[in-house]
Amino acid sequence: MSLLVQEFTVIAPDLLGHGDSAKPRGDYTLGGHAGRLRDLLDALGVQRATLVGHSLGGGVAMQFAWLFPERCERLVLVSSGGLGRDISPILRAPTLPGAEWVLPLLSAPWLLRRGERLAGTLCRLGLRSGPDLQELWRGYVSLGDAEVRRAFLATIRTVVDPGGQTVSALERLPALRHLPTLLVWGARDRLIPVSHGVAAQQAIPGSRLEVFEDAGHSPHLSDPARFAALLREFAATTPATDQVDRRRRRPRASRAVRRAAPQDRGAAASGRSPHDPRPRPA
Repeated sequence: MSLLVQEFTVIAPDLLGHGDSAKPRGDYTLGGHAGRLRDLLDALGVQRATLVGHSLGGGVAMQFAWLFPERCERLVLVSSGGLGRDISPILRAPTLPGAEWVLPLLSAPWLLRRGERLAGTLCRLGLRSGPDLQELWRGYVSLGDAEVRRAFLATIRTVVDPGGQTVSALERLPALRHLPTLLVWGARDRLIPVSHGVAAQQAIPGSRLEVFEDAGHSPHLSDPARFAALLREFAATTPATDQVDRRRRRPRASRAVRRAAPQDRGAAASGRSPHDPRPRPA
């Protein structure tokens, strides 16, 4: 983000149940997250934005683009979920019966003190990327909090079951042909394989796929300078879509909008106020 804020207005909210956002019992579906993102943009006075979604955030970004096409200028999917059944056992395991009883043990103090041993286990599963291991470790540590654990399980079980991802956007991707779309993937991604990105690029006419050869599931963390330069170039060379397929617009009953409550946070996004004189975001 520090590489982009000089040129763009960058909004990076936490999803409900994630980070510093509230973690109540509630709607953790992709549609629920997309609706809260729309409410957040309304509250900030941002009419249109380029959506950038990583992993689960990619699924939320795609859902946002389908539900609110008039609010989306460009779409960037980074190692995105929702594009194929196959995913790592690490992501499938929390959906198994009884996982809510096992997860507290994984974040127990005695295990955290043996972090190197867990890191070795993850490496044997193919996760050799430094940023990937760091992010997974942060996730394991956070599961020691009961509210975080409940929100995590509520979220992952809406899109994953023991066999893999339960939500697939592949059949609907051609509908995004009018939206400038960039896909970014790590060639060494062991959580969501790069083949999902290849299939998505083939399904979206005119889309573009960039593969970071030495990156895993988080290419934006493995090479942030390259990633930021890629977003700048993508924004500069693709006109923000101004013409939305009218058949996909939903009629509005009124001009009123629902303001977001303090805990209503959306998926990763970039946007600008219509009164902001700076260039449009990436």
